[in-house]
Amino acid sequence: MKVIDTLLNGLKIIEPDKFEDNRGYFLKSFEKKAFSEQGIDFDITQVNHSFNLIKGTLRGMHFQVEPFAQDKLVFCQKGKAFDVAIDLRKDSTTYGKWYGLELSGENKQLLYVPKGFAHGYQTLEDNVEVIYFLQGEYSKEHEAGSKWDDPAFEINWPLEPTVIADKDSQWPPFEK
Repeated sequence: MKVIDTLLNGLKIIEPDKFEDNRGYFLKSFEKKAFSEQGIDFDITQVNHSFNLIKGTLRGMHFQVEPFAQDKLVFCQKGKAFDVAIDLRKDSTTYGKWYGLELSGENKQLLYVPKGFAHGYQTLEDNVEVIYFLQGEYSKEHEAGSKWDDPAFEINWPLEPTVIADKDSQWPPFEK
């Protein structure tokens, strides 16, 4: 497993070791000991699976506030998605900055998103499946978000959204 630091403090790209032979391939998406050795303390408490029918579907930017903030480990099982995280930790030197990358069924990369980040993605083709491993309990009362096109962040989405939930278009403007 290779762990790559991004430009945002604590946000990491995970490249699992992939073993291929005449049957196909094998890889470990998660191994607690290997993650711990890389400084990522992560206990899975929930796994979510998202299927997105149409290219351009946008989900985000979501997070939960304390005491129910969650760490996420995200990967694209099938298809391609442009994945984005925004650092919302006021004490961070990368506060207010965003980072995006393509996750795909081909590249098998995962994105580790620590608590204190907003997270979302846009599908780059039809029939995209995204899996989230979560650490921490979900609480509807602690759910929050930032509008996907909030000018405070100036995220460069690759496509104009084709499908987006009403709540994702109606989050209040972010105040730094």
